[in-house]
Amino acid sequence: MSKHVFSQEQREKWINFIQSLNPDINPGGIQLMQEMRMVSHALYQIREHSVNRANLPYAKYSILMGLMFSAELEGRDELNPSEISQHQGTSRNTVSALIRDLEEDGLIERHLDVKDRRKFNIRLTEAGRSLVYNHARHHFRIIGDCFNVLTAEEQEMLRQLLTKIIAGAEAVQKQMSDSNETVPFQ
Repeated sequence: MSKHVFSQEQREKWINFIQSLNPDINPGGIQLMQEMRMVSHALYQIREHSVNRANLPYAKYSILMGLMFSAELEGRDELNPSEISQHQGTSRNTVSALIRDLEEDGLIERHLDVKDRRKFNIRLTEAGRSLVYNHARHHFRIIGDCFNVLTAEEQEMLRQLLTKIIAGAEAVQKQMSDSNETVPFQ
């Protein structure tokens, strides 16, 4: 048993504690949130360990993977730094520093934009493509192994349930944003 899974006694104490805070709270939902956090944390650690095998920090590897996905899925071999920043959810300054490092490592190269010579685009070098391709096969096998404990039907059911949870979370975020809800501390 995982060291992070609560015993039945601990679960009951946790539920009692939650209900002491607010009797209207659904303790099952809180428990599911904790379990989802544990799954997320475990997958994050697996991802970090896997990416470390490529001898790159995740931020750099993610840029390389994004460039490969763009080439393979969208037929675009080049992206400009703003697009990379947007895809990564990271500031342009951070992406610029990562691009500089990846270029020094020989994994990407810059080219002037043919339509606008004031801009430049980024693309994978053969070394960068090779690194991503070779590592991705290993990485996706490991991630797949995490979910192979579920049947195909269970994976589909989980996908549907997660979609509902995401929609619910987005609705709550919007409601909180619209109402500027704050938590009163006394």
